[in-house]
Amino acid sequence: MERRNGARRRDPLLFPNLCRSSGFFLFFFSFCCLALLGSHGAEGYKNYTVGDDLGWYDKLMVPLVNYQKWVEGKNFSLGDFLIFNTDKNHSVVQTYNVTTYRRCDYNNADVDDTTEWSAGDPTVDRTAVSVAVPLVKEGMNYFFSGHYDGEQCKHGQHFKIKVAHGQGLPESLRAPAATTTEAPAPDSPDDIPENAVPANFNNPTEVGAVKESLGRRRCAVGTAGLLALAVPVLWGLVLGLS
Repeated sequence: MERRNGARRRDPLLFPNLCRSSGFFLFFFSFCCLALLGSHGAEGYKNYTVGDDLGWYDKLMVPLVNYQKWVEGKNFSLGDFLIFNTDKNHSVVQTYNVTTYRRCDYNNADVDDTTEWSAGDPTVDRTAVSVAVPLVKEGMNYFFSGHYDGEQCKHGQHFKIKVAHGQGLPESLRAPAATTTEAPAPDSPDDIPENAVPANFNNPTEVGAVKESLGRRRCAVGTAGLLALAVPVLWGLVLGLS
């Protein structure tokens, strides 16, 4: 062990635990910051009851309804649900086509952009109906009642919202992924290229004495790298909690 100016110099090769412990501490600290930051920003999917206690009706039946005013101040995202509490005499139509929405008429709408969520002919039956509609497409979503040739829609039973990406769709609402065809297996070992290399191949490491300067360099680089990771994480955490 060398002495300089009367003081002992700790060699990273002779004191490997010092380098390892400081590196592990920085890694653990950064991991905790990332976990805390992620948990702070995460929000669950939401259910919105359209019209709240007034339900889903036209102004002829419930004069106080104003669904566009109900939308104000709300942030809708993919994966959220709209709950329509109504009866069998009022329907729920969702469309991404603004022309269909303005006409209050979905009879000639494209099946790819318009859905009637409550089926059946209009009836005076006041049996309560609750219709849950998932938000599965970003951008403008339009809703209205399509019964009585759009008369209910024209009397206030309509609104539009803008859906943000948010956390994205949950697994339960995602469309099934398209199946892919696997490449056929080789007919014989002769079909395998001679230069084929396994995907997990690692170059062999030479075994030998490690120089003192190399050990110091590795310790310094590892610690500096972890510090570089910790600084932006801490800054992001401060911004997220502010």
